[in-house]
Amino acid sequence: MICQENTIHYGSWAFVVGGLLYLLRQMTTHTPYGRYVDTKSPGIMVPARAGWFIQELPSFLVPVLLILTTECLPGIGRLLLLWTFCLHYFQRTFVYSLLTKGRPSPLHIVVSAVIFCCVNGFLQGHYMLHCTQYHTEWHRDTRFITGVLMFFSGMAINIHSDYILRNLRKPGEVSYKIPRGGMFELVSGANFFGEIIEWCGYAVASWSFPAFSFALFTICSIGPRAYHHHRYYLEKFKDYPKSRKAVIPFLL
Repeated sequence: MICQENTIHYGSWAFVVGGLLYLLRQMTTHTPYGRYVDTKSPGIMVPARAGWFIQELPSFLVPVLLILTTECLPGIGRLLLLWTFCLHYFQRTFVYSLLTKGRPSPLHIVVSAVIFCCVNGFLQGHYMLHCTQYHTEWHRDTRFITGVLMFFSGMAINIHSDYILRNLRKPGEVSYKIPRGGMFELVSGANFFGEIIEWCGYAVASWSFPAFSFALFTICSIGPRAYHHHRYYLEKFKDYPKSRKAVIPFLL
């Protein structure tokens, strides 16, 4: 398959510009999903488990289909990186979505996420398989090793933090509680911190513009959400630990 250089270039820049615009938007409003959704508002609501499954699936399925149905450039490094990308979305699609206890999401949020995940799945998959040129020993490069270590460290933080959040409330309870344990001792958005570390690690390991643009978009989209959560906890709980930061330990 021929590399679609213009598509990759403009798609990556769209992530950069879109991420920055989304960051500015979230400075004044909440994206209506999770605790910020009004379940009584008009419009179609999608159950949390179905919504997460549907919206995360394309980011797993599109790269896998590209791997199985197209010829790719040689090199073990690119395949290791792409399967690492797919591993995250396998966990989000087939594990996280089936365990989540979140609130329903508006249909337009789910549709927007599906479109984004389709585009990103193609952008990362196509670039990795058909465009980028790695030397044969890339999987031994310092950038690759450092990035992969960051990725799996972030993934572990993300999964553990989700586990803590799922088990905060007993069956039947609906009120929010203070999360404790793990990275939540340092930041209010421990799950978001883990995911940011993941995609920054993936960007370092792949050393590519599409991966860096996706990492930036991730920071711009869930970074402000961690700040909103932090402010929510401070306003709701008088005994909330004042030493915790929003998303970056000891800093922010």
